[in-house]
Amino acid sequence: MHIPPTMADLEASSLHPELKRVIRRGYDIFTNTQQYRDQYVFNDMNCDSCHMGAGRLPFAGPIWPAAVTLPNYRPKNDHVNNLEERIAGCFTYSMNGKPPAYGSDEMLALSAYHQWLAKGVPMYLADANIYGRGYPRVAEPAEAPDYQRGKATYEAQCSICHANDGGGLSVRDEVVFPPLWGDNSYNWGAGISRLFTLAGFIKHNMPLGQPNTLTDQQAWDLAQFIDSQERPQDPRYTGDVKETLELYGDTFHKHTLYGQEVEGRLLGDHDNVGRKDFLKPDVLRDRTFD
Repeated sequence: MHIPPTMADLEASSLHPELKRVIRRGYDIFTNTQQYRDQYVFNDMNCDSCHMGAGRLPFAGPIWPAAVTLPNYRPKNDHVNNLEERIAGCFTYSMNGKPPAYGSDEMLALSAYHQWLAKGVPMYLADANIYGRGYPRVAEPAEAPDYQRGKATYEAQCSICHANDGGGLSVRDEVVFPPLWGDNSYNWGAGISRLFTLAGFIKHNMPLGQPNTLTDQQAWDLAQFIDSQERPQDPRYTGDVKETLELYGDTFHKHTLYGQEVEGRLLGDHDNVGRKDFLKPDVLRDRTFD
């Protein structure tokens, strides 16, 4: 079990003051990504909306494993990704945004923060030895995930923070609880649009301060309901939802409801990109060593 170092540990360390400053900046960007609203972030999310506890919390998408398991092959884009590219993916999909440039001050700071949290962990640690990585998959439910049951649980357990319309809560223009669907939420390409990922996140982290109080069935039902709501288009959209589903079904969308008909709606059948004025950021590209 790796316990990531804290920011207090950073201040007490013997690292060079300039390196400390860069890591501190990475922490600031990670926990307040909204400072780049409508520059890099085009919704109401921060990095720690999904990677809770400033990226340190087990079973809540801790980020330090990325620093010791990358570069590595990623099925989602079918090539080997490095740490900066993985971070760029979060900006592109989860934040429906435009990533900072590779090698930029912001990318350096975020990478340094990831690597600080991984201090002391060997590279390419076996998955079985990474305690608390990601959002552990919830056991398959006794009954198929159900939209209406999920809606009832959402209204009883989630709407107080995330609002009846899924729009979240902001106070004096500062995001307190992120939106779960709509223009200001993650887009159709985000990892958490996969039902098993969202169910794992919910089970182990929600309601806030009450992890593991929902049943497995409730977690799956909530995932079914939340990820049946519309959100900005997948940046890989070709202009046709069925064609996009065919291209990325095997590697990603087989786990989402994208392109499926739910409650009389064909999900993802639109050109809406949220608050952006572009679909796909330039940083998304294929890579080959042929």
